[in-house]
Amino acid sequence: MELLSTPHGIEVSNITCDSFRISWAMENSDLERVTHYFIDLNKKENKNSNKFKHRDVPTKLVAKAVPLPMTVRGHWFLSPRTEYSVAVQTAVKQSDGEYLVSGWSETVEFCTGDYAKEHLAQLQEKAEQIAGRMLRFSVFYRNHHKEYFQHARTHCGNMLQPYLKDNSGSHGSPTSGMLHGVFFSCNTEFNTGQPPQDSPYGRWRFQIPAQRLFNPSTNLYFADFYCMYTAYHYAILVLAPKGSLGDRFCRDRLPLLDIACNKFLTCSVEDGELVFRHAQDLILEIIYTEPVDLSLGTLGEISGHQLMSLSTADAKKDPSCKTCNISVGR
Repeated sequence: MELLSTPHGIEVSNITCDSFRISWAMENSDLERVTHYFIDLNKKENKNSNKFKHRDVPTKLVAKAVPLPMTVRGHWFLSPRTEYSVAVQTAVKQSDGEYLVSGWSETVEFCTGDYAKEHLAQLQEKAEQIAGRMLRFSVFYRNHHKEYFQHARTHCGNMLQPYLKDNSGSHGSPTSGMLHGVFFSCNTEFNTGQPPQDSPYGRWRFQIPAQRLFNPSTNLYFADFYCMYTAYHYAILVLAPKGSLGDRFCRDRLPLLDIACNKFLTCSVEDGELVFRHAQDLILEIIYTEPVDLSLGTLGEISGHQLMSLSTADAKKDPSCKTCNISVGR
């Protein structure tokens, strides 16, 4: 039987966090003969992958020939924000069950995308299931070392400046390494209604009245839900003044929450005053997208311990947790 031509001109398009479309060129004489495609996909960092294993036994994706471009979805657990290399081979299944195969195409590299809004909505739904009842609070607070606040006073015009969010949380979060903001907490102790005296981030605490950051002129977005191999879970929320750069970034990427009615963080008017509540059973991490003036709050030293084990700096999400993972990737 006449040999098959080698596929060439590989094109990868319509890339999402868990799928892509692939097409290539082959000789016209092969179009009616080819019965199957072999597709070899490898994470880019896996430099020891064997691109020729299909010549003996097809161990990766074997797909019946369909018109190109072909959508690849669900055949692998693709991870978001991950670099992959892909190569293809065409084949004719013969009467004896063996394959006549072409040579391998060139290898093409691509990177999968972030979670889309529909994926974040799935995470949001999972977070809502364990959020618990709502507790009142009155201040947002940020813990850090004394030198951090001294630097803000001396070199940043008494302002806490937004900085780039690290890679903690879900690997597919569109905020990681992209959104600038200032992190705050709002969780309170159940028995006192006050912020806890312990912190993993430093013994100095800046407190600011909740209404300074969260009010009807602020949009609230859901950004992530994760854990770090522990029983407790974290939710990341974004507070962005309406029309700000941060708001415009979030609008296209994150689910928008109703500030007065959601399971995580609310601001509502009761008896003519703004009342604030947070979910009891989640540790909330709040990203405020704009600079924060230290003169709008108070700074003081806390009396508790520095619990480093609770730090979420660059924390990696537990990929095996059924509570906070969705099926499209980790």
